[in-house]
Amino acid sequence: MWGHLSFLARITALALLVVNATAQDSLNVRQVGLLWGSWEYARSVAVVDTLAFVATFYSGLRVASVADPAHPVETGYLDMSGEEACVAMSGNFAYVACGVGGLRLVNIANPAAPSEVGFCDTPGYAGCVAVSGDHAYVADDIGGLRVVNIANPSAPFEAGFYDTPGWALGVALSGNYAYVADFGWGLRVVSIANPLAPSEVGFYDTPGYARGVAVSESYACVADGSMGLRVVNVTNPASPSEVGYYDTPGDATGVAVAGNYAYVADGNGGLRVVNITNSSLPVEVGFYDTPGSAVSVAVSGSNAYVVGESYLGIYDCSAATGISETSILHPSSFILSCFPNPFNPVSTISFDVLRAERVTVNVFDISGRLVRTLIDERLTPGAHMIRFDGSNLSSGSYFCRLASPEFTATQKLVLVK
Repeated sequence: MWGHLSFLARITALALLVVNATAQDSLNVRQVGLLWGSWEYARSVAVVDTLAFVATFYSGLRVASVADPAHPVETGYLDMSGEEACVAMSGNFAYVACGVGGLRLVNIANPAAPSEVGFCDTPGYAGCVAVSGDHAYVADDIGGLRVVNIANPSAPFEAGFYDTPGWALGVALSGNYAYVADFGWGLRVVSIANPLAPSEVGFYDTPGYARGVAVSESYACVADGSMGLRVVNVTNPASPSEVGYYDTPGDATGVAVAGNYAYVADGNGGLRVVNITNSSLPVEVGFYDTPGSAVSVAVSGSNAYVVGESYLGIYDCSAATGISETSILHPSSFILSCFPNPFNPVSTISFDVLRAERVTVNVFDISGRLVRTLIDERLTPGAHMIRFDGSNLSSGSYFCRLASPEFTATQKLVLVK
């Protein structure tokens, strides 16, 4: 088929084919689990304990159990018949930004059957939401930043607003400030010390189109569309300034920050993990070419949860970030085991703690609902054992989850009566 090409052209074409055939689709990031949903256009994900909440266009709010990250399973949903663009969690409620449907409040006390309890019709297009105390802060596109009082979930109402100059697409909170990704008008810093009268105190005009924002300590990380990840120093909110950037290969739409790392949902560029320890010189330390366009990302422990189109992907980033370094360097540390397993009705849960720190051990059912908290306290280094009595539980599968500031582990339990 290459008869018309010169010898040199044939060699060049063959080399390109070899490069493309062996193109690397990941670095220091491993796909742990993948859930192809019955939804379309997943736009946002939030993770609480062993549950992932996915806001989708036209397919409502979906709830998935990620107790076993290798086998995520959808356990509940609420058909909201709108353009669900973002979800934020607080207590027993999910707060869903629903485009022209405004802000919807959803009771998720029973995650298998979430139910809407109230709503507030914002004037613009509700695209993102963050929650603090009795207020939800909605990035409302042309409606700017809207502040909704949620003290009474069944009767939320708008308490204040600030009309940003652009299109408010993303919002993050830190202290008395809301940080708004305002599309072509960059990052806006809004004082919310008085939620009834929010006011802009500073801004930084990013070079691209600011679509998402996350804040950690004195830095705001902005997903700036085709201009990648921008790191903005907000130590002085009145005068934010860019100190570094990383030009991701795709279209940065969402960002989450955990510790010294930024996790970027980069559209066709998939998931990118960027070390921001040196804020003036961010460095990519890992990536994964997700099965579809990456739109939103959340982080829990060493795992990143990415959504886009019709999938929820779970990615182990420990090799990129070293978050689980303790467990890698010390194989005996934090090993979680349950014996006997299967059990009836008692199993002994054992694990080792490397250093004195706060540890929680919880048991969840197959739907991701918390069944019992076995430990939630600061433990001393060494071996520990807990007795789990399932006498009052039904036969079936459960998940035991151990968590510390540096490590998480999950063990499946099978109760047979």
